[in-house]
Amino acid sequence: MIETILPGAVTAVDTFADPPQATLFPEEESLISAAVHKRRAEFTTGRWCARQAMRRIGHRPSAILPGPRGEPRWPDGLVGSITHCPGYRAAVVAPTARVTTVGIDAEVHEPTPPGVLEAVSQAEERDHLAALRRDHPGVHWDRLLFSAKESVYKAWYPLTARWLDFEDARVTFYPATATFTARLDVTGPRLHGADLTGFTGRWVVGNGLLVTAITILEPALATAA
Repeated sequence: MIETILPGAVTAVDTFADPPQATLFPEEESLISAAVHKRRAEFTTGRWCARQAMRRIGHRPSAILPGPRGEPRWPDGLVGSITHCPGYRAAVVAPTARVTTVGIDAEVHEPTPPGVLEAVSQAEERDHLAALRRDHPGVHWDRLLFSAKESVYKAWYPLTARWLDFEDARVTFYPATATFTARLDVTGPRLHGADLTGFTGRWVVGNGLLVTAITILEPALATAA
């Protein structure tokens, strides 16, 4: 599902079930041994997806341990992202020679719980979503906003090793192209010769899910695309 919103430079593996053959490396196992079944399943399958993607690009599978913020720490030469929600797990990887950063997120296609939208959005975003609900009522835009901001953070953190609040990025959706932009309200890093001021992403709805993705290609690939 997620491969439809990613460029060819990124390799994706996703699944709608937890495969029985999914296993962990010992150092991963030690981190998750006391977790409840739900957490163990999503952690294990997410990393199984990541290792399948690594194999596809000719990279030897290895342990993927969490960093200080829980982010997956990828082997040298790779970037990637992992997501999971009820009924879906996915991972994407790419060589650093081709992709600068990537962030993905999947959510169940249903409204966010009460109070969540107000906690993750600015007033202008809520006005934007109100117009979208009126003109395109088939999408739970509040949940899509949450997903887009999760993808923003996952693309941002590997570049900066800095926290990014939900309110630090203002998202605008474009239904005609199934794309979105995220304008940063904080100072971004210098990237490819310019200050990073925002991200552009894509989204897809289907199978009871919302999935978002952000990819920044290395300059040579971006020019070719």
